[in-house]
Amino acid sequence: MPITAIVTGGAGFIASHVADALIARGDRVAVVDDLSSGERERVPDGAEFHRIDIRDAAALRALVSDLRPQAIFHLAAQADVRVSVEDPGRDADVNVRGTAEVLEAARLCDARVVFSSTGGAIYGEVDVIPSPEATPCAAMAPYGVAKLCGEHYLELYNRLYGTRHLILRYGNVYGPRQDPHGEAGVVAIFFGKLVAGETPLVFGDGSQTRDYVYVGDVVRANLAAFDYAGGHTVFNIGTAVETSVNDLLAECQRAAGTDVMPELRPARLGELSRSALDVSLAGRELGWRATTPLGEGLSETLRSIAR
Repeated sequence: MPITAIVTGGAGFIASHVADALIARGDRVAVVDDLSSGERERVPDGAEFHRIDIRDAAALRALVSDLRPQAIFHLAAQADVRVSVEDPGRDADVNVRGTAEVLEAARLCDARVVFSSTGGAIYGEVDVIPSPEATPCAAMAPYGVAKLCGEHYLELYNRLYGTRHLILRYGNVYGPRQDPHGEAGVVAIFFGKLVAGETPLVFGDGSQTRDYVYVGDVVRANLAAFDYAGGHTVFNIGTAVETSVNDLLAECQRAAGTDVMPELRPARLGELSRSALDVSLAGRELGWRATTPLGEGLSETLRSIAR
């Protein structure tokens, strides 16, 4: 049965793909985005567009009161770790206060919120890798702290009001529509440099690892989360595979048919040395797993950037 859904940050990378999938299955979709980092052309045909900052409580509540959505897929965020280190107040304002306003708006119409959080940035430097959801959180950057605060707000609402909101902790998501000229999203940045004939930059020695998960798999996780009727609240969404920055660059070079030596830069404050997510809970409870091999996902990403 079709639903009405709001997608916050729907002019951005991941959220625009979520909006696409909802429209494809016949749902009514309203995109909320302030275009501070999103792009209007990413909003899919068939979606309503509302230029609203998620911190604007009055505008958000007015929209929810009008649409009466069953779901709010909350992906709007300040998503750059380095920006969070440089300006933690702004990061908290968007990621904590903004999430609180989304939860209050959802309460007006009993909408279920699926909250896009983060895995590695919340867990920090850990001994157990792949890391399960029960891993103690010791974030190494304000971004991870702010996302964890957003999770606590969501869990509070579940306790206080009996809502059934869910949290998805992502690995490093990559794929088409990721900005190759931004400060976050190493896959798109590598391809942007390689396509332009420029030298890719590697910060640190390149041995640091991440769990790279394709955006199409993340979209499926969002849809599965909304339909979930079990008792769990937090799910890791990744591949459980560690890939080093050096190996990732080699795979990108292979896809692009290039062999450019990177320029090494000093490691950056707040960046983790290792990260990968245990996704067995999502497999058991959501019936979800990542199915896109890294090479295939990289090829799709390159095609979108090289157009």
